[in-house]
Amino acid sequence: MDEAHYCRELEAYLCRKNEGHLIRIVGPVFEQVTGWARDGVPLAVAFRGIDRFCERYYAKGARRRPVRIEFCEADILELFDDWRRAVGVAAPAPGTDRRETLPAHLERAIARLTARRAGGRASDRFDRALDEAVRELDRLKGSAKSVRGEARMRLIERLATLDRELVGAAAEDLSSAERDGLRRDAEQELAPFAPRMPAGALARAVDAAFDRLVRDAAGLPIVAFD
Repeated sequence: MDEAHYCRELEAYLCRKNEGHLIRIVGPVFEQVTGWARDGVPLAVAFRGIDRFCERYYAKGARRRPVRIEFCEADILELFDDWRRAVGVAAPAPGTDRRETLPAHLERAIARLTARRAGGRASDRFDRALDEAVRELDRLKGSAKSVRGEARMRLIERLATLDRELVGAAAEDLSSAERDGLRRDAEQELAPFAPRMPAGALARAVDAAFDRLVRDAAGLPIVAFD
């Protein structure tokens, strides 16, 4: 994507988040943001970073001043790191490992799945998948603190399988048009990396990006544990 167009898209998105207050991306900030474009940060990832910053900002109380794009950089780059790990286009940078404990991971996944179930807007079949996942995670949580060795590996493998099953159920809950749209979005996200990726790796990355977009659309947490 043209760098200037990339900046205008972020300007427009942030303007909507700021209730119509437009702050131009110019000067040093323009160089900062075009650096994201050159690094391949997808617009969808940048939008989510803006969303995440704004959610924290407005949760603190009454609105103070409009959010500027540079305030969102840490969230955007953190989400970009997560995105790269998910689709496999690059290894995480040294020193960026932010892993949580297995019990804490399960607690967070259960809380988010429960909130997602309470939010509604899903088919009965998908609701059942969410309920079954919460029950299984709650059961696994009981042994998460003490499990070791091979038993721990089996638990982690089950989490990876459960994660795939939930994303698959979420994909089935979408219409064919919605799935096709997310597939196109996944291909577009990977477009900056396509020329330097082998065909097989690119196909796997597109599949992973599609799964992540389905996860986001369905409001699912990451259940798999690395």
